[in-house]
Amino acid sequence: MIEIVKPGPLSSVQDAGRTGYRHLGVGAAGAMDELALSVANLMLGNDEGAAAIEVTLGGIELRFTGSCAFAVAGADAGFTLDGEPIPGWWAATACAGQVLRAAAPRFGLRSYIAFSGGVDVAPVLGARATDLKAGFGGFAGRALAAGDRLPLGKAGKLARPFGLAAGKLGLSPAPAERDAATVLRIVPAAEWEDHDGEMQALFLSTEWKVDPASNRVGIRLTGPPIRPRRPRELVSHGILPGTVQLPPSGMPIVQMRDANTVGGYPKLGVVIAPDLRLLAQTRLGGRVRFVMVSRAEALEALRHRERLLERIRVLCEMARMLSGGKVA
Repeated sequence: MIEIVKPGPLSSVQDAGRTGYRHLGVGAAGAMDELALSVANLMLGNDEGAAAIEVTLGGIELRFTGSCAFAVAGADAGFTLDGEPIPGWWAATACAGQVLRAAAPRFGLRSYIAFSGGVDVAPVLGARATDLKAGFGGFAGRALAAGDRLPLGKAGKLARPFGLAAGKLGLSPAPAERDAATVLRIVPAAEWEDHDGEMQALFLSTEWKVDPASNRVGIRLTGPPIRPRRPRELVSHGILPGTVQLPPSGMPIVQMRDANTVGGYPKLGVVIAPDLRLLAQTRLGGRVRFVMVSRAEALEALRHRERLLERIRVLCEMARMLSGGKVA
C-alpha cells in the first residue's frame, strides 16, 4: 500500500482505459501518455495496461508502507526517493517508510508512477481508470488527495535498479530542436473538404498555441480562425480521442482521453494514435503544428510503435533477469 502525502496539482489513478461502452455514453479515460504507462509497467513485469498514478506537473509526494518495486516514466519530474535522485524512465525498489517525491517536470507535462502488481483499486466497467468528468473509477472517482491510501497488487522487488535510455529509444516527447513546435500527424476527417485550399493551408501552416483552458477532455488551440466555405449544422455524431473539432470560434479543439462520446462540431482531422502522447505532453502555452499523412503512413506509425514496444519488452525482461543500469 502507498499513502499520498501531497497530490501535486493533479494526480489520478489511470490504466489503459475502458473500452466497449462508448455507445452508452461512457468514455475511455485512461493514461494521456499511454506509451509511458506501458513502459513503466513493462519495467516491472506488469501487464502493460496495469493501473498506475498519472502525475500532472509534478509535485506529488507519497510514502511506501511496505517494500515494493516501482518505476517512473513520462515527463522527467526530478523524482527523488528519500532525497536521492531517481533518473527518468527508471525502476527501483523502495522500502517501508521511504518517500518518493516529484518536482516540476523539466520538460513535458505528465509523469507516471507504476508499482509492482499495479494499483489495485476496484475495477469499474472493466477498468481501473479514473473518469474525472463523470466521477467514477480510480480512487473514489476523483483526483488523489492528501491522506489517500492506495492498495497495490502482489508486491515484487528488483535485484537491482535499472532504466531505459529514453533518448536512444525515442521515448522523449521533446521536439528534436529546442523550443520547436510539437509536430502532430493527422489524417483528414469528414468535413476537411468543407474548407477551401486557403483555409486548409492556413490550418496546416500555423503554429497553434495550447490554450490554458485545456484539460483531459480536450486540448484547445489558439491562432488564426479557420472558417469553412460551406457553413452547415451537423447532427451530433460519435467522436473519438484525437478528433480535431472546429467550433464556431474557428479555434480547433483536439479531443483527448476523457473525450466526449458525441459531438456536433465539424471535424478537420484526427491526430494519429501514436502522436496523441506528444500533445498530452505539450505544456499550456506550448506550440503545435499539424502535418497531413495518408492512411498507409498512419498505419505504419502504429506498426513502428508496436515494434518499439516489442524491443522494450525484450530489454526490460533482460534487465530484470541480469543487471541494473541503463539499457537501450
